[in-house]
Amino acid sequence: MMQNRQPVGVMVGDGEGVRHFRVSEWNERDRPRERLRDQGASALNDAELLGILLRVGSRGESAVSQGQRLLAKYGGLGGIARVAFPELSGLPGMGLAKASQIQAALELGRRVAGQARADRPFVRSAKDVYDLLGARLRDERRESFWAILLDQRHRLQNAVRVSEGSLTMTLVHPREAFVPAVRDSAAAVLFVHNHPSGDPEPSSDDWALTVRLKECGDLLGIRVLDHVVLGDHAWVSLRERGAFREGPD
Repeated sequence: MMQNRQPVGVMVGDGEGVRHFRVSEWNERDRPRERLRDQGASALNDAELLGILLRVGSRGESAVSQGQRLLAKYGGLGGIARVAFPELSGLPGMGLAKASQIQAALELGRRVAGQARADRPFVRSAKDVYDLLGARLRDERRESFWAILLDQRHRLQNAVRVSEGSLTMTLVHPREAFVPAVRDSAAAVLFVHNHPSGDPEPSSDDWALTVRLKECGDLLGIRVLDHVVLGDHAWVSLRERGAFREGPD
């Protein structure tokens, strides 16, 4: 989780204003590069990450303090991302190199995000569900219940573990089952749970739960596409078995 950590290395002088130490003068455990190496990039706040990109500060401020100033001026990373290159490069202490580094990093982030959206698979069948979660759940010794969240085109938004049960029973209430879908504004959802025995044949409780999930989805306006039980290299779709059938044949 991103930490709300203030940059270090600031000292108040006697009547001479505030002195910003260079990052190289900081204690090693506080330097952004070393912290990224030891704790991972998510441990750094936005100013520290910008400080790594900027590499060196300007007269009177460290690279991290300069990053903090940019964040304050433009209201965060989103604001910095919208600044035109001439304006960014023209700020005190910036210039061509630093502005280029920041805008290149932001563009890489956009491209990664765009690629992730383009690579999201469609989940439209029980086999798609097995391909997504089968290997992950095959060797689990307890039943666990998952919600696969989809957009309007039935592309994957997220797969969330909702609950975990005993060796033979997964405990889930429909109220809990829909929390991830409501939170992430999913257009549709598939529910999944595993049978540690390896046999995916649905129990009577699985059938009853499926009916309740379908009813709750109708009330919430979230389409429940299926409830799939996964076993050892096998699966059962309760939709295909007729659990979602409305009225008599």
